[in-house]
Amino acid sequence: MDTIDRVRVGVGGWTYEPWRGNFFPEGLPHKQELAYASRQLTAIEVNGTYYSTFKPPTFAKWREETPEGFVFSLKANRFATNRRELATAGESIQRFVNSGIVELGDKLGPIVWQFMPTKQFDAADFEAFLALLPAQIDGRKLRHVLDVRHESFDSPAFLDLARRYGCTTVHADSDKFPAIVDARNDLAYIRLMRSEAERATGYPPEALAQWAQAARSWTAQAPTREAFIFFINGAKERAPAAAQALIQLLS
Repeated sequence: MDTIDRVRVGVGGWTYEPWRGNFFPEGLPHKQELAYASRQLTAIEVNGTYYSTFKPPTFAKWREETPEGFVFSLKANRFATNRRELATAGESIQRFVNSGIVELGDKLGPIVWQFMPTKQFDAADFEAFLALLPAQIDGRKLRHVLDVRHESFDSPAFLDLARRYGCTTVHADSDKFPAIVDARNDLAYIRLMRSEAERATGYPPEALAQWAQAARSWTAQAPTREAFIFFINGAKERAPAAAQALIQLLS
């Protein structure tokens, strides 16, 4: 894969009222929104899987509606992560992983396990959770991403533990959450959360240029390196334009 093919850029979801007539062409039927969005972006992070359980035909439909090379990042169901004792999450993890996500085929990207901002790092409990994450499903390797949101996770002990289990940690560009940097992992997963409504592209041009250069530098370090960059939160109505501007810079 060329360097540009190893950087995926997108937004969270594809159903959002302010995008109609803004990102989506006026009058585009709702059932065609995924097909359209997937041809303007290179990845989408699915938020719906965090709140609901979907069935295999839905994942198969998403696969069929999107072009070759497009990738979905799936947010794992919240019942697996929003619990006092993470060591008890085994059944919820298996229910999500076996819900039909394998129907996405080559379009199955990283799985994001999002934790509450109040969830603090407890090494023993967190390791028990990581030990429950399956490495593959039906012969397809799974990539796990940890969206931890408490400052206690910004520590070498946590990063060492995550690496030991082959997990990537989200890097958040945000005022709310720690910007954890893991420079030793092959996969970078970045959530850009500072979009501003008054800017047509959410982020200023110089900031987008910096992120584009950072992505190029990251992937250039090794042929196995990949980056997923999502514009999420902030002024969400600007997210598609921000993603398209970054894709243009990268190309």
